[in-house]
Amino acid sequence: MSASLIFDIAPIGSIIAWSDGSTQPPERHKKKLSAWKTRNSQGRLVRKQPGRTTGSYVALPDFTIHENDFGSAGTIVLRVFQTFSIDSDLAFKVVERPAPGSVRVFDRPGGQLVHLAASHADAEGWLKQHGYPDAVLDQVAAGEGRAAA
Repeated sequence: MSASLIFDIAPIGSIIAWSDGSTQPPERHKKKLSAWKTRNSQGRLVRKQPGRTTGSYVALPDFTIHENDFGSAGTIVLRVFQTFSIDSDLAFKVVERPAPGSVRVFDRPGGQLVHLAASHADAEGWLKQHGYPDAVLDQVAAGEGRAAA
């Protein structure tokens, strides 16, 4: 599926995989493997941003995927995100959609997804621990959980 379709139909909170169609290099080729993993991975869709114009520059719509966290002892030191424009040449696939009734936690109105909770109570509990003062809770509608044709 194209990046444009992901932007149009995948709900925020979906697990999205992307690939350039190439085969994975052997583990011993560290640099090639690292480059391959950049173009062949998966993560959670956390943001969609419409196109925008600044002066004479026109940016196409894009979406951001949270790929990974790095840290230890429960402390996240580095969060890895990838942003893709709708004209990306990669192939995308919706691996999993958020379950109907689950609750998305955004850092602020119009912001980025920071957590996907199983219920409203779980989302409230998560917020008490993580403290996003401008957080917005959004329940996943039943129609969002169905796979697209």
